[in-house]
Amino acid sequence: MLNKGDTAPDFSLPDETGTVRTLTELLGGSSLILYFYPADFTPGCTQEACDLRDLHTSILSAGLRVVGISPQDADSHRRFRERHQLPFTLLSDLDKSVIKAYGLNGPLGLGVRRATFLIDAHGVVQDAVLADLRIARHKAFVERAVAERGAGN
Repeated sequence: MLNKGDTAPDFSLPDETGTVRTLTELLGGSSLILYFYPADFTPGCTQEACDLRDLHTSILSAGLRVVGISPQDADSHRRFRERHQLPFTLLSDLDKSVIKAYGLNGPLGLGVRRATFLIDAHGVVQDAVLADLRIARHKAFVERAVAERGAGN
């Protein structure tokens, strides 16, 4: 897994509409919360996405944006966004190339590790959390990033 100070690998992945997006474009001169999750519509992943949805106004106010990555296709992401009214981009990593580049391939190559990164405008990891089953740690991580940005840090 990438650590604080590492340069986040750039990528090109399709979003929920099929539009190819790059990390450089998504950063767009500001910081980004990039989270990796195992699968659309599973209980833990739904909870995590809805937590981020509920924090979204605060996230934007802190000058941050959110993007999620998992190995489902664009259609699954579109349905997941619509069903849960998610206001952020979801990217499809069908071959798990980006998941592997970020060191988040599951044990024995199965699944995806749940991780959240705070990446600055220059593509450098400022902080990260890895917690496969403890969804609340990801929410707390994002809340802390928002609070620190709000405090002018």
